[in-house]
Amino acid sequence: MNTPTTTAPAESDAPTPCDVLVIGGGPAGSTAAALLAQQGRQVVLLEKEHHPRFHIGESLLPANVQLFDRLGLRQDIERIGMPKWGVEFVSPDHDHATMVEFGDAWDKTMPYAWQVRRSEMDEILFRNAAARGAQAIEGCRVRDVQFDAEGATVTAKQDDGSTRRWRARFVLDASGRDTFLSNKFKAKQKNPRHNSSALFGHFRNADRLPGRLEGNITIFWFAHGWFWYIPLADGTTSVGAVCWPYYLKSRKKPLQEFFADTIALCPELQARLSKATLVDDAVYATGNYSYTSTHCSGERYLMLGDAFTFIDPVFSSGVYLAMHSAFEGVGVVAATLDRPAEAAAARQRFERYMRKGPREFSWFIFRVTNPTIREFFMYPENPFRVKEALLSLLAGDIYGKTPIWRSLRVLKTLYYLVSAGHPRRTWLAWRRRRQNIRDLGPLAGENVVDVR
Repeated sequence: MNTPTTTAPAESDAPTPCDVLVIGGGPAGSTAAALLAQQGRQVVLLEKEHHPRFHIGESLLPANVQLFDRLGLRQDIERIGMPKWGVEFVSPDHDHATMVEFGDAWDKTMPYAWQVRRSEMDEILFRNAAARGAQAIEGCRVRDVQFDAEGATVTAKQDDGSTRRWRARFVLDASGRDTFLSNKFKAKQKNPRHNSSALFGHFRNADRLPGRLEGNITIFWFAHGWFWYIPLADGTTSVGAVCWPYYLKSRKKPLQEFFADTIALCPELQARLSKATLVDDAVYATGNYSYTSTHCSGERYLMLGDAFTFIDPVFSSGVYLAMHSAFEGVGVVAATLDRPAEAAAARQRFERYMRKGPREFSWFIFRVTNPTIREFFMYPENPFRVKEALLSLLAGDIYGKTPIWRSLRVLKTLYYLVSAGHPRRTWLAWRRRRQNIRDLGPLAGENVVDVR
């Protein structure tokens, strides 16, 4: 899809009117802009960078496939993606690896997803928004938004230093981890129950699983957190360590050497990378991973995806939650602009919706390094269909009608019973986690940076 995007005109005193202004041209913003433009609305989509631009988070969920279908983009993503049929778990405390497949979930109609380069996927979504009629502008960073009863005045700066203003009836914040409106309203909060940081890079010639399993993601646990291992269609493999902040703060050497030392703490991973080389010698770091906001909606705005909350990426939920929030959010926009009497109720539903996904994933995220949950993953059983329900959750099947919730409650009950049966192990794990998530203040790499 080669639809050109718009270059914003020169600075002007009068703001340009539009129905909806979208801040951020990632998965959430581009999806929302495409859907709203298809409704015949005047949509302005502003992206601070130029596509293709680097972004981490390459692993998609099976439930994402139907969203691409609804956007008419499935073939485009299939073309750039590596099929992902399941998840491999590797634990230092077990002498075997475990493989689970999405085809064994409760709903058998979502058996796979893809691993993608986000630079390619995000550009496909952004160009699609332009093709559907949105005014999609790159190299244009929003600097200020001022709201009133009728809408908002948005001020942005372009790459050439000029300023442009829009008068929007509604604003969608899809600024990702920039959390533009959450910062503006001082609504952003560190997640008190989770605190993590990440180191990551891309490798050539990394060992892969055989045959059909080649594209599966692998999760490696290690002493300070966990690693992701994501094979991409171009032959490279994304490898990242999500670790507790105290570990990243212990670094006394260049980041590339520190990353190599971190990989060495996981012999199984190191073996898969024994013949691999780091692409461009580039290692990235980011800190303060998990956060939420006090609210995600107002009379004339919504926060979508990561602009509202971000959770640990162990289950690869980020892109799916972002895009699904866009599909839900356009209904709130329509209510506000077309049926004002329904707007307040629509925002209340959206607030509940935006908390549901992160809440359901987070129960497992908070416990993913706990020895009891690790045992569940390493020895998956299916009494009361608990394995099928968990796989459905991991596939992102949480907003439909699949009846997984009773079985998930059974699984949680089993977790508490098994934990109670091993009181010393449970107490030590609880104490260790309390130490791991303690707030150590700002970390180097508050935003993603490239350190060579």
